[in-house]
Amino acid sequence: MSNYNIAVSWSGKDALSDSDADKVISGGDFNTEFTAVKTAVNSKAELNGSASETFSAVTAAAGTNTTQVATTAFVETATSSTNIADQVYPIGSIFTTVTAYANSAAVVAAIGGTTWVAFAAGKMLIGLDSGDTDFDTVEQTGGAKTHTLTEAELPAHSHDYAGGEYTGANDYGTNMSVNNLGSTTDGRSTNFNSETVGSGSAHSIMNPYIAVYMWKRTA
Repeated sequence: MSNYNIAVSWSGKDALSDSDADKVISGGDFNTEFTAVKTAVNSKAELNGSASETFSAVTAAAGTNTTQVATTAFVETATSSTNIADQVYPIGSIFTTVTAYANSAAVVAAIGGTTWVAFAAGKMLIGLDSGDTDFDTVEQTGGAKTHTLTEAELPAHSHDYAGGEYTGANDYGTNMSVNNLGSTTDGRSTNFNSETVGSGSAHSIMNPYIAVYMWKRTA
């Protein structure tokens, strides 16, 4: 897009003598001047624009933040998938998706970046807590899907014994009777075990969850 420059030195003619033929303003002078005007005007964009018109301009360097008009080349660079990935997913970021990308290259093709690795398969994410040794290191792992309770983890409890009375000979051949409280008529006591219940199997300690794919950007 060019700017208009005066083609004929009109004021220069005033300094010429009357006998100088160049002092005369000719039709050719007007033709030269108006041709220059036409060329300059035709190089300007129409106010309303036109789909058939294309104009060129200097492309600013990537990252330029001024009121300068952006060319399509500048916009293409600024909005490229790699550039967007650098801003939205810098190295170390986690990308979560329900799309099954086959590998790192597929993720790069979709959102940019250079290298992605599958991350946290079968694991939930939790915030780092510098005050808790279980969670004070980034990418520290732990926990389990199931757990079997130990005796120490059981709530304090007791079992009722529902039994009958026994009457018969004791170890010494003397008759005795035993009631359901474990006391005997011959002055001894005996222990009764309640019926065994439970299996000791591990139980699920999973939170409600939904599975997604996770990728970590490493380069």
